[in-house]
Amino acid sequence: MAPKVLVSDKLSETAVQIFRDRGIDVDFMPDLGKDKEKLAEVIGQYDGLAIRSATKVTPTILEAATNLKVVGRAGIGTDNVDKEAASKKGVIVMNTPFGNMITTAEHAIAMMFAVARQIPEASESTHAGKWEKSKFMGVELTNKTLGVIGAGNIGGIVCDRARGLKMKVIAFDPFLSEEKADKMGVEKVELEDLLTRADFITLHVPLTDGTRNILSKENLAKTKKGVRIINCARGGLVDEEALAELLKSGHVAGAAFDVFAEEPAKENALFNLPNVVCTPHLGAATTEAQENVALQVAEQMSNYLLTGAVENALNMPSVTAEEAKVMGPWIKLADHLGSFAGQMTDEPIQAINILYDGVAAEMNLAALNCAVVAGIMKKANPDVNMVSAPVVAKERGIKISTTNQDKSGTFQGYIKVTVVTEKRERSVAGTVFSDGKPRFIQIKGINIDAEIGAHMLYTTNRDEPGIIGALGQTMGANGVNIANFTLGRADVGGEAIALLYVDEAVPAEARAALAETDLFTQIKPLQFDVA
Repeated sequence: MAPKVLVSDKLSETAVQIFRDRGIDVDFMPDLGKDKEKLAEVIGQYDGLAIRSATKVTPTILEAATNLKVVGRAGIGTDNVDKEAASKKGVIVMNTPFGNMITTAEHAIAMMFAVARQIPEASESTHAGKWEKSKFMGVELTNKTLGVIGAGNIGGIVCDRARGLKMKVIAFDPFLSEEKADKMGVEKVELEDLLTRADFITLHVPLTDGTRNILSKENLAKTKKGVRIINCARGGLVDEEALAELLKSGHVAGAAFDVFAEEPAKENALFNLPNVVCTPHLGAATTEAQENVALQVAEQMSNYLLTGAVENALNMPSVTAEEAKVMGPWIKLADHLGSFAGQMTDEPIQAINILYDGVAAEMNLAALNCAVVAGIMKKANPDVNMVSAPVVAKERGIKISTTNQDKSGTFQGYIKVTVVTEKRERSVAGTVFSDGKPRFIQIKGINIDAEIGAHMLYTTNRDEPGIIGALGQTMGANGVNIANFTLGRADVGGEAIALLYVDEAVPAEARAALAETDLFTQIKPLQFDVA
């Protein structure tokens, strides 16, 4: 029997035809996604579900999806899909991460032109028959300094376009190497330098704990007088209330926003202010982009349903069904090792070196490599997956190397990940025990045996009395329960480490209390996806 796919959102007819041409039975019901009760009623008939943003794939929908094998999202964002519930149900979630990069970058450039020349207000005035030629004095982009916050896929395209406009481009991106910046023709700077120098600032980063409110009230106050700010990335990157005040005072000359902290944005502090251009999240809204992502998701879903090939999956590795049975725990370990290294590294990464020992060296190393790199890159881009991670790393000029060796120690096999920056090398190693659970077995050359939990706390200190007491007392005083506790040291009296597996994220107050003891040289909260 041919696989059956439901298209519950507005995808192009060409994409629907791809399913038919590949021999897949497809039902095209582009308005069904808005009716969650009807969707739940019929979803059990289908092997695949192709969606855009209107359809919400909730645990209720997934519970009713008794035959569903894959959800394909035409676009990058998958906030409308409960990925944890999908994983538990055994449903693959795919997206199309590269289909709308150019469109979004072009929208940012268009918004920059619009705010530089006050085009929307001038158009409205002219339509009203006012002919206020002297009122709308603009500024040129030529020779102006553009500050790009985030020089990844979309940000890199913006940099290229801006250089074509003869702008001087400076970029802040902790994961951008000097070598890559030189190739792009941009100057790599720190955020504070960018704020004080840029005539225009455009944001191209995902919304994470590290980027949320990156243009805070304090940072906005550091900007150059007369700056113009463009945000076509994510709502929540800019303190909109603080920006509105600076627009009113004249410190900020203009702003152009396509995204807002709350969407749909019915009310916002930026609305109705002079020289503020607003659009309703149109970054990916072009005919070409919509067509590209629709065609891509149809091809990906067809390939999976017909051949088992997995592309751009967010919740499973790109491996065969046979490999997955053996490699599952090792892929999870590889992700954890990468995530540890990524969370511990705040500088541009130059190289990632991966050592496979024993049984690990006999597996699908391409998939394991992708899992390691994805784990590392998730700190900068939570949307990255095992397929897109190597591409992102390559674009950032990161060199990836692997070494295989026969069994060399007490473990049947292990993986060791070393991240190289300009200032240091940081390594972490792990293995999979007979119970199928991944473990950390070495950090910075110090041997340990640490179970991996969703929330952990990593500390470094000199090997001296009082460390265990300080950690236990501080966690207890702040209501944090310790599930597991691992210590390690290089030499007596030398550097030592502690890794705490705790039941919840360690609050800032607890970390501050540890810092006040002066016992610790590093205190780092960590999070891992252990689902």
